[in-house]
Amino acid sequence: MATKTLNDLFYETLKDIYYAERKIVKALPKMQRAAQSPELKAAFEKHKEETEGQIERLQQCFELFGKRAVGKTCAAIEGILEEGEEIMDDFKDSPALDAGLLAAAQAVEHYEITRYGTLKTWATELGHDDIAKLLEETLSEESATDEALSQLAESAVNAAAQQAA
Repeated sequence: MATKTLNDLFYETLKDIYYAERKIVKALPKMQRAAQSPELKAAFEKHKEETEGQIERLQQCFELFGKRAVGKTCAAIEGILEEGEEIMDDFKDSPALDAGLLAAAQAVEHYEITRYGTLKTWATELGHDDIAKLLEETLSEESATDEALSQLAESAVNAAAQQAA
């Protein structure tokens, strides 16, 4: 068996995040429908649109890497999304639902941020500056989304969940 390299690890991780993004884009409309706050609904809609662009960017990364765009099951995102489903079930019609949905969305964001940060670093190490630039663009979007979700939580969503207590 051949020794696996950073190049192999990069490709496997790229497949992982590609799978994850495709799962996320399918989960966001359900989260948007479940949300009660108009601001949270809008945040989920915006993230869905961004995610569609990120999927296209990942397809460009695969092309530049000389590989076909394929996903590989990502157990981490499956688990994070499953937790989001549980929140929707357990807190349906509850004042705390939006706070739970927002927290689930941030768990997704944090996973994406770690993946894109790592992939960008590896792309640079491997001399794929064109791919690193695409990954940096997505990383910046993910960080901005995380920050926007934090601001929404702190300015409205958490207080609404607490006031209902």
